[in-house]
Formats: sequence, structure tokens, C-alpha cells
Amino acid sequence: MAIIRNKEMRSMGDSALSEKLDELRKQLMKVNTQISTGTIPENPGRIREIKKTIARIIMLKESRHKEKKLQNPASNGKPEAAKQKAARKPITEEKKKQ
Repeated sequence: MAIIRNKEMRSMGDSALSEKLDELRKQLMKVNTQISTGTIPENPGRIREIKKTIARIIMLKESRHKEKKLQNPASNGKPEAAKQKAARKPITEEKKKQ
């Protein structure tokens, strides 16, 4: 059973995803401390599930960030001239001889 379904994740806002991410990281830390102290976790398969859900949330947040960046290319703080690559200067005869 998934901790949170992809459909539910997509419908959540950025702040809700951040809260869920913090909650899952705390759960993972709790389970990892149980393992390090030598006690057997209640459900060992849950560790893998938590890690996968954390990865899904991070990927979703990154893709949303990229979409926003593509929609507003001027908002990333760089002027238009800096975005374009500088044209290469032709090699002169003096540089060829060196």
C-alpha cells in the first residue's frame, strides 16, 4: 500500500508537499534509529516505501519548479543578453601560427 498516491500528490500544493516531505523524513529517521540501536522495525518493508515516496515528492517539486521556470523565462534573474551564448570570434592568422 502506497503512503500517498501520485494522483493525491499532484493535487497537493507546494506547502502541503513540503510538510509531507518533512513528515516522511522524520519517519525515516525514526526507523533508521531503531535499526541502529538493534531493534527490529515494526514493518521493514515500510522503509523502502518511505524512501520511494520521498523521491516521488522531490521529483514532483522539481518538475513543478522547471515548469514555472519555462513559463517565465525572464524571471530567473538573468538579462536576455546573458542568456544567449556569445558568438565565437573567428581565428585570426596570428593565432593559427602560434
